[in-house]
Amino acid sequence: MLWQNELHHNITTIEELSKYYHFTEDEKNKLNRLLEQFPMSITRYYLSLINKDDPHDPIARIAVPSLQEFHLEGSFDTSGEKENTKVVGLQHKYAQTALILSTNQCASYCRHCFRRRLVGLSGDEIMKRFDAIENYVAEHKEINNILISGGDSLCQDNHMIKRYLDTFSKMEHLDFIRFGTRIPVVFPQRIINDPELVTMFREYNNIKPIYIVTHFNHPREITKESTLAVKLLRDAGIIVKNQTVLLKGVNDDADTLAQLLQGLTRIGVVPYYIFQCRPVCGVKTQFQIPLALGYDIVEKAKAQQNGQGKCLKYIMSHQSGKIEITGKIDDTHLMMKYHQSKDPSQYGITYIKELPVDETWLKEDHL
Repeated sequence: MLWQNELHHNITTIEELSKYYHFTEDEKNKLNRLLEQFPMSITRYYLSLINKDDPHDPIARIAVPSLQEFHLEGSFDTSGEKENTKVVGLQHKYAQTALILSTNQCASYCRHCFRRRLVGLSGDEIMKRFDAIENYVAEHKEINNILISGGDSLCQDNHMIKRYLDTFSKMEHLDFIRFGTRIPVVFPQRIINDPELVTMFREYNNIKPIYIVTHFNHPREITKESTLAVKLLRDAGIIVKNQTVLLKGVNDDADTLAQLLQGLTRIGVVPYYIFQCRPVCGVKTQFQIPLALGYDIVEKAKAQQNGQGKCLKYIMSHQSGKIEITGKIDDTHLMMKYHQSKDPSQYGITYIKELPVDETWLKEDHL
């Protein structure tokens, strides 16, 4: 079966989900209203990872909608993506990196998604403007890498992925190409059953280095299937890195996070960032944890790692830049550093920030 056809069997309605979970009629009605705004899609594979007898199952928290999503405290654009959009489908926030939102579709929708305002839309409009994207990158020589994201960049057909590879591998001022994808985690069959994709990556990797940046959040996501998908990419010469989001009820426990990091290095995935969950509408109250607590969890998890597993950074992807939480003086005083900055003059600045003990994000007026 073609991978595209497999996705047609995703769980996308509350009626389908009711075969696995019991909902009252009132819950069904409310969840149906919720899905009108925030769609649901769960691959059959990812559904199989859920322990349906556990009402607090961490994989379910990632994929199964909750009535808590009606709490719309927060923002739909927490890092200023709109203001950084230079061409439809292309953002340029940091000088060296161009971010391309190649599609707004994913194999499985995460309930903590920070781009949930865009979920489910097609990437066709982006491809119609591909020439404008190509011209922008070609004209801005300060850009030395491309991040092709979404949605999920590997939810596109191979010919569309090839167009990105063919175009950007020819630009001499680009050092490498990155693909942001959760496919190895939620739908590894896309890679396992598509040798054409793997061959294409291998061929273009010989022209320009290719990185896959994926998104494992829990140790139970590391399965024989996801391990095989990673192995196929690595055998093709692709470097696979991981960005985890710190999520309440999923990985906000040092031992759980430590097991995840150990599992990643074991299968050859490089831990890269641990992101503070963003204060997105419908996400903030359900998934965010305080920054001070997050720092403790990350440090305790890192203490259980070898050198490779200690290379990650605890990061807040803020409107003003990527802010690394580097230290803790006490529960209300954190040390922070601009790991990346929209304003070049702020890059590398380190400062101590006084915050309430339960603060989960830096407000704009805190900067």
